[in-house]
Amino acid sequence: MEEQRAEGEYESGAGILHVFGRQLKLFRERAGVDRAELGARTGYSASTIASFEQGRRIPPPRFIDSADEVLGASGVLRAGKEEVARAQYPAFFRDAARLETEAVELHVYANQAVPGLMQTEEYARSVFANWRPLLDEETVEQRVTARLARQHIFCRSPLPTLSFVIEESVLLRPLGGRGVMRGQLEQILLHGQRRNVEIQVMPTEREEHSGLAGPFTLIETKEGRRIAYVEAQQDSRLYTERKPVREIEEQYGILRAQALTPRESLVLIVKLLGET
Repeated sequence: MEEQRAEGEYESGAGILHVFGRQLKLFRERAGVDRAELGARTGYSASTIASFEQGRRIPPPRFIDSADEVLGASGVLRAGKEEVARAQYPAFFRDAARLETEAVELHVYANQAVPGLMQTEEYARSVFANWRPLLDEETVEQRVTARLARQHIFCRSPLPTLSFVIEESVLLRPLGGRGVMRGQLEQILLHGQRRNVEIQVMPTEREEHSGLAGPFTLIETKEGRRIAYVEAQQDSRLYTERKPVREIEEQYGILRAQALTPRESLVLIVKLLGET
């Protein structure tokens, strides 16, 4: 049943791109503009415009804004911008990505890789390159672009409250190579200096650990809704009922107590950086 749901979500995302592509083509033809001209006026090649129209590539927001103006679409293309943006994420993450943009608080426990919100471009590309089954190069680039775009949350106004508990083993795994991991550790340190961000490391030697059930994210929206997002093996679940959310909140509170303090964690990351 979960596989059927995931497949349906994937088809839904692809369908959004095909619908947008057909609209783009109709407006282009109505305006009497060929692909080469539209590409020249929006900063893309004719072949890229063809890919947008055929639903094979995800149009970036700036292209949608430009195309809407150039083709006189009167906001019709712009109206689909949010749905098109969501299509760039894996099907199982789309709902969480939407909620993330509305978050006033976000709390992340990571035990497999550096949280996506803090990944460098090189580290993110390595994550997706290691995905199995293998992703094609175009999908890898789309996923990297989407992941980096999420990091706007760090400079959003008003600033959200962000916290992360990361397993020490994640920081010891040189995903992408030593040079990539060095850049990644430097980026984590930079984020750790932000006023609205707290980073804690869970030492591998800890004898007590409340997060053995796996990674999760806690989200609080501007409306005061509290939601838990749990992901595993290309599947995910959003919990909105108070009882399961409260249980995961309890896990996170204990995790933070068991982990190093934010100051101790940054000291450890500096040490690891020196060893990389």
